Amino acid sequence: MTAIRAEFPLLETCVYLNSNSTGAVPRAAQAVLTDYWQTLRTWRDDVWQGWHEGLDRYADGLAAFIGAPPGSVVTDANLSTLLARIASCFDYRAPRNRIVTTDREFPTIPFVWRAASRYGAHLDEVGDGGPRIDQDALEERIDERTLLVCVPHASFSSGATVDLVRLVKHAHDAGALVVVDAFQSVGIMPLDVAALGVDFVLGGSHKWMCGVGTAFLYVRPDLAPTLRPAATGWQAGDQALTFQPSTGFAPGAQRFAGGTPYPLTSLISQIGLDLLAGVGIDAIRKHSLACTDRILARAGAAGIPVVSPVEPHRRGGVVCLDVPDGEAVKRRLAARDMICSWRGYLRIGPHIYNTLDEVDRFMDALEDECR
Repeated sequence: MTAIRAEFPLLETCVYLNSNSTGAVPRAAQAVLTDYWQTLRTWRDDVWQGWHEGLDRYADGLAAFIGAPPGSVVTDANLSTLLARIASCFDYRAPRNRIVTTDREFPTIPFVWRAASRYGAHLDEVGDGGPRIDQDALEERIDERTLLVCVPHASFSSGATVDLVRLVKHAHDAGALVVVDAFQSVGIMPLDVAALGVDFVLGGSHKWMCGVGTAFLYVRPDLAPTLRPAATGWQAGDQALTFQPSTGFAPGAQRFAGGTPYPLTSLISQIGLDLLAGVGIDAIRKHSLACTDRILARAGAAGIPVVSPVEPHRRGGVVCLDVPDGEAVKRRLAARDMICSWRGYLRIGPHIYNTLDEVDRFMDALEDECR
C-alpha cells in the first residue's frame, strides 16, 4: 500500500476520497506531458506512428483488463460520443424499437436515447425515483419490442449495482442487445465481458482508472461485423492509415472510431492502467469493500442515513450518505482538506491508494460537521 500511495502526489495534500468523481493521477504522468511537449516543440509528422501504437496499446490493455480479446475496444474523448455511435447503428423500426433503461443513469444516457427518438427510438425509463435499481421491474419491461437494454453496472448517484449475469441472459432471451455503462465500476469492481456475453460496454479513465480524458467502448467481437455506425469518421474505415479512400469499415471495434484521435490522454491513462493491472482487480475490490464497510459502520454508529446498498454484492465503490445541507457540508469538508463529492447525496469513494486511517479521519470530520 505504501508503494502505491507514493505514486500519487495528490495524496500528500489531502484526504482524497473522490475517485468516483475524479480519480488521482500517478506522478509518472509528468514525464508523459514533458515528452509530449518536446514533440510539439520540435514537431515531426512521423510521430503519429508511435502515437497510434500508444493508442492501440491502451485500447488492448483495457480489453485485457475487462476480459476481452485484442481489437474489441476502441477509445475516444468521452462516453457520450461513443454511445451516440452505438445509437447510430440501428434503424428503430417498430415494433422492436424500444430502449429500456433505468432512472439511475448518468444524464448523458437518456439524453442520447431521447435524441434518437427522431429516428423512431422509444425510450422506456424504469424506476420510482429512489436510489435503488429494481431489477425485477426492469426485466419485466424487456419484451419482444425491446431493441436495446442500457443500464449502469453501478449507479453514479447511489452506488447501486445491477446483476449483469442475470440481466444479460434475460435480455438475450428476449432478443435484445445489452449496453452497459461501466464508468462507475471499471477499475473498482471485477468485470469479465467475455464471460458475461454482454454486447457493448462503455467506460472511461478519469474516475477509478487513474487516468484522464479518455473513454472506451467494448463491442462483442462476433457482433461487430454486423454493425455499421452512421456517426463515424475516417479512422473507422478499412483503409484509414493508408490515407486512401475506405470502401468499408475496419474490423472489430475500430469501426466505432471517429476522426483524428487525440493521443495524449491515452498515453497518460496507460500509466494508471498498468498500475491497477499490476495490483489486480480482485485485490482492489477486496480493499474497496473493506473501506466502504468502514464507512457504513461509522455512518451507522453516528446515525447518518445510508443511501447506498449495504450488501457487498449490491454496491459498487462509492457510499452515498443522506446528509442535511450536504452540499454545504461537502464544501466545509473540502476546506478541511477532506475531499468527497455531492450529487444529491454526499458521495465517498475510497480507492486502492486510500487507507482505513484516512477513512476514519474523514468520518471524524464528517461527524463533526454534522453536529
